[in-house]
Amino acid sequence: MIDTTHPAGSVRDQVAATDWAALTDEIAAHGSAPTGRLLTPAQCGEIAALYDETERFRTTVDMARHRFGSGQYRYFTHDLPTVVRELREAFYPRLLPIARDWSAKLGTPAPWPDELAEWIGMCHAAGQSKSAQILLRYGAGDWNALHRDVFGDMLFPLQVVIGLDVPGADYTGGEFLMTEQRPRAQSRGSAATVLQGHGLVFTTRDRPVASKRGWSTAPMRHGVSTVRSGRRRTLGLVFHDAQ
Repeated sequence: MIDTTHPAGSVRDQVAATDWAALTDEIAAHGSAPTGRLLTPAQCGEIAALYDETERFRTTVDMARHRFGSGQYRYFTHDLPTVVRELREAFYPRLLPIARDWSAKLGTPAPWPDELAEWIGMCHAAGQSKSAQILLRYGAGDWNALHRDVFGDMLFPLQVVIGLDVPGADYTGGEFLMTEQRPRAQSRGSAATVLQGHGLVFTTRDRPVASKRGWSTAPMRHGVSTVRSGRRRTLGLVFHDAQ
């Protein structure tokens, strides 16, 4: 599963090069959708190496200790590495129309302004002032329990995970998992492999689904299956801050 293509141009160009019409349709149908390649292998290695620069992070979470699974992740401070900041700023305006469309279908408020900085300011004013950008590291036997990244009332309904290692070469297992709670039926699950340098856009909490009475809410959770061998590292982009 090694992607030999190399992106040319800026991070913003790479995000823009994604087929956003196809991505919008796929995430509406399944709750997640892959992007094209966003980062080179060298950029992935540079981001992954930041994990050992502890001064870049506000806190470290041991998942086993909190019964979240097994593995470890760290939240960046607000002084984000340039490429992480650029990725977040490039994705927000592309995801915003999807977020607003979902809110319109569900008849819920859509408080998100056109500018990411303004939205983050609103989060801080509401008491959500901690950075939620995350670097995750899994070893053999590690996994992440199904969950939602909801840190308060100020919520953006979409987020992005970017693979930093090569599945099948650097690690095995470790698929990205999603479950959808269906009304009056068993839950539906899906699994995706996140390629190195590629992103996966997915819903933070729920998505709209068509029903006989219009649109209803489908609650969703995400996690990571057990890593069978090697080391899996990913970058998580969240578009609201934490309490």
